[in-house]
Amino acid sequence: MTFQNRVDPFGRLHAIPARGAFMGNRGILHDAAKIIVRTHAHQNWVTCALAFKGRRREIMQPGKYTELFFLDEATAFAAGHRPCAECRRARYKEFTGFWQNVHGEPETGRSVPRSIDRMLHAHRVARGGRKVTFEAAVDDLPDGTIFAAGDRAALVWSGRQFDWSHHGYAERSARISGSVSVLTPRPLLDCFATGFRPLVHQSCDADPACAAASVFSWNPVD
Repeated sequence: MTFQNRVDPFGRLHAIPARGAFMGNRGILHDAAKIIVRTHAHQNWVTCALAFKGRRREIMQPGKYTELFFLDEATAFAAGHRPCAECRRARYKEFTGFWQNVHGEPETGRSVPRSIDRMLHAHRVARGGRKVTFEAAVDDLPDGTIFAAGDRAALVWSGRQFDWSHHGYAERSARISGSVSVLTPRPLLDCFATGFRPLVHQSCDADPACAAASVFSWNPVD
C-alpha cells in the first residue's frame, strides 16, 4: 500500500511510492483508516533518521505519529522541519549552534527547541494550512534554498538551479532570474546564509545529463 506521507518542498503530502533519505514527524495526522486528516498536530516538526537503535515501526499505527518521508534535508527544511534532537543529535547540535548565532538565545523559560519551533511555525504555515512564502532575488539565495518555479520547486546549489522531484533533481537549462517566491522559511535561510549547508540528494553532484536518474538507495519500510 502506498501511503500519503511523501512531503514536497511546499509541505504538501503525496501518495507515491518514491523513497526518501529522511523520515519526519508533525504528530498524528492520520485516522484509523490511515487516511491523512490534518496537516500537523503540533509545532515541533522534526526530521529524523531512517534507522535508529534498531527500532522498527509499522507505518501509521493507531494513536502513533504519522511517519513522513523527504527526498533530502533541503526538502525537509523547505517544508519547515528541523533536525530531531534524539535520533540526529549531532546534526541537531550543529544546526542549533548556527541558529543561536543568528537568532540569539531563547526567551527566559523557553527551551532551545521550543524557541526554534515557535519561530519556525510562524514562517512555515498560515491559518488554514497555507504555506508561508516570501519574495527575494533568486541570485541572493544561499545554497540549499528551495523556491517556487511556477507550480514546481527548484533548488539553488553551487551556483546552479535544479528542478525538484520526488526522485531527485535535474539541472535547469534555463536559469530563473529576478524575484522568486521562496519556500524555505526565512529563519532557516538566515542560517544558510551564515554557512549552514543542508544535506542534498546526490543528483545535485552528478553529471547534469544523469542527474534525473540519480536516486537514493534508501528503503524505508512501507
